[in-house]
Amino acid sequence: MSLIVEDGTGKPDAESYISVADADTYHARRNNTEWAALSDPEKEAALIAATDYMQGYYSGSWKGYKLTQHQALDWPRYAAVVDGFTLDSAIIPQRVKNAASELAFRSSQEPLAPDLEPQVKDEQVGPIKVTYKDGGREVTKFRSVDNALDCLLQYSGNTFGISRA
Repeated sequence: MSLIVEDGTGKPDAESYISVADADTYHARRNNTEWAALSDPEKEAALIAATDYMQGYYSGSWKGYKLTQHQALDWPRYAAVVDGFTLDSAIIPQRVKNAASELAFRSSQEPLAPDLEPQVKDEQVGPIKVTYKDGGREVTKFRSVDNALDCLLQYSGNTFGISRA
């Protein structure tokens, strides 16, 4: 099976924002030897899982509009403006590719979106006791990924809209 990578044309069957080779380069530059130890099929599965996660978590939040009605993924997009510049609608931004690479590695280690279970208030196993904060986060938040994608999102975590009445 060969990974179907979005190339900026709005493929209806794309599965990933980045190829295994490009993800290998991303991780090699960061000296991530654990990624290098994975087989190509494991890397492909991780890249698909990462893209699926991005499709679920960020869908509806991206700036701009999908390039075509029938494209499988949220990118490519047109009319996405970042820092006053309109992004080229025929490319996948490097930040999206980097985020997919980062999430792919994480998905090779553990599920990105595990089923939620009730939060534990107090837990004691032998002499070790753990108490979690009331109202604490139930899901894992990938801050480095969120920060990398922040400028590509309409309603980012680091900005908020202000309007005058």
